[in-house]
Amino acid sequence: MSEQQEQQPGLRERKKQRTRQALSDVAVALFLEHGFDKVSVADIAAAAEVSKPTLFRYFPTKEDLVLHRIADHQGEAARVVRGREPGQSPLAALRAHFHARLDAHDPVTGFSDHPAVRAFHDLVYGTPSLLARTVGFTARDEKELADALRESGAGAGAGAGAGAGAGDELTAWLAAAQIVTVHHHLALANWRTLTSGCAPSEALVRAHADAERAFDLLGAGLGGHYG
Repeated sequence: MSEQQEQQPGLRERKKQRTRQALSDVAVALFLEHGFDKVSVADIAAAAEVSKPTLFRYFPTKEDLVLHRIADHQGEAARVVRGREPGQSPLAALRAHFHARLDAHDPVTGFSDHPAVRAFHDLVYGTPSLLARTVGFTARDEKELADALRESGAGAGAGAGAGAGAGDELTAWLAAAQIVTVHHHLALANWRTLTSGCAPSEALVRAHADAERAFDLLGAGLGGHYG
């Protein structure tokens, strides 16, 4: 096989990714201008100069045109747990990571005063069908985080004793569900604080305080396993 042939699949994939991004950009621009519910798939296809079947090949639903942008953060909590420092507990690593992301104004925390990011958050959090669809992303994050928590061994022997087997699996799932839910609600609270007109500097202080309270509560319930 020639070098050109070996590179061809990569070129096709990059072209596909560029097309997906271009279609999403067109759609999001229309949604921001007119409102999500007032823009049809036909409107998007026409603006992007593609057919509806072509659009559906890249994005099965209208919601997917928006939500694929948050896919980069899928599994982030699991990666933090797996990549934590030696001797650092899963909860401590997740707490430190969330605070660091707040200081970086990372959109995943819901705290970003960049106009484009604010507009995107307004679109997602202000559209019921989009907000509901984020549940699917939450379910995948929970599974990946539960796997990482089980791998960490931090919960082994806590409460039920070593070798608890299915009990440890259930503990990991329950812990992952709580952690991912807390992340989601912290991001939502941060977005609400910014949209209320609170100054970014004050909102950041509040966001850090809310995160501390949230992780303290997590620690009170999960500290014996993952703290």
